[in-house]
Amino acid sequence: MKHKIVLFIIAIMAITALACKPAEEKVSEEKPVENSYKTSPMKLNEESPTFTLKDVNGKEIKLTDYKGKIVILDFWATWCGPCRRGVPDLVELQKEFKNDVAVLGISLDWLTGTSADVADFIKEYEINYPILIADEQVTKDFGGIAAIPTSFVLDKQGNIVDQHVGLVSKSVFTNKIKELLAN
Repeated sequence: MKHKIVLFIIAIMAITALACKPAEEKVSEEKPVENSYKTSPMKLNEESPTFTLKDVNGKEIKLTDYKGKIVILDFWATWCGPCRRGVPDLVELQKEFKNDVAVLGISLDWLTGTSADVADFIKEYEINYPILIADEQVTKDFGGIAAIPTSFVLDKQGNIVDQHVGLVSKSVFTNKIKELLAN
C-alpha cells in the first residue's frame, strides 16, 4: 500500500510539472489556457461525487454543506504557476458572489510533500475561501486529477455543470455563474 501511495505522489508531481506553463504566459479573456493533459471527463449535469475533507485548520468540511450555492472546486498546489495566477480571480469571485457562490480550494500539497508552504501561501494571496486537504480518494472520485489547476463548477443542486483543466480566465467563471443564477 505504501508503494502505491509513493507511486501516486510521483505520478501526480510528474504530470502536474509537465502541465504547468511558464509564469510569463498571458491568459486570454476570450479563451482559457488549457493543456493537453486531461482528467477523465466527469459527466455534466449529473450529481457531483461527495466528500468530507479537513481544511488547513483541521475542521471537517462536507461538500453537501454547500447545497443551495454554486460551488467552484479548484484542485491546485502552491508550486504550480498557473494555479498561482488563478487564485486572485477565485478570491475576487468569492468577494463578488459571496451570497451565491462558494469557492473551495482543494490543495494537492499534502500529497506532494509541500504542505509546509500552504499557510504562507494563504496569507500571501489573501485567500478568502476554505482550503481543503486533498486525499487520494477525492482525486479519484473527480476523474483522477491528471493536471492542475483542474476546476469544477457545481450548480445549486450539487450537479457538475462545467469542468476545466488548466488556467481559466475569470470571465469564464463569471459567465457560468451568471447563467446559473439566471435559471
